[in-house]
Amino acid sequence: MEEGMYRKSIIPGQLVEVVLKKDQRTGKLTKGRVDKILTNKPVHTQGIKVMLTDGRVGRVKVILSE
Repeated sequence: MEEGMYRKSIIPGQLVEVVLKKDQRTGKLTKGRVDKILTNKPVHTQGIKVMLTDGRVGRVKVILSE
């Protein structure tokens, strides 16, 4: 199970890698900091949807350690 599937694992300000909507086919990861958590459910199989500090939106695939 991926850590990005669990809302409780994600904290605003955290450094993560997400898959943006436009990159879903390729699975290309984009690095950024979480600004807001957009998914309300505690678990989402595709990854929790977040907004990054630069305004881009994607699903968390990897939580990076600082």
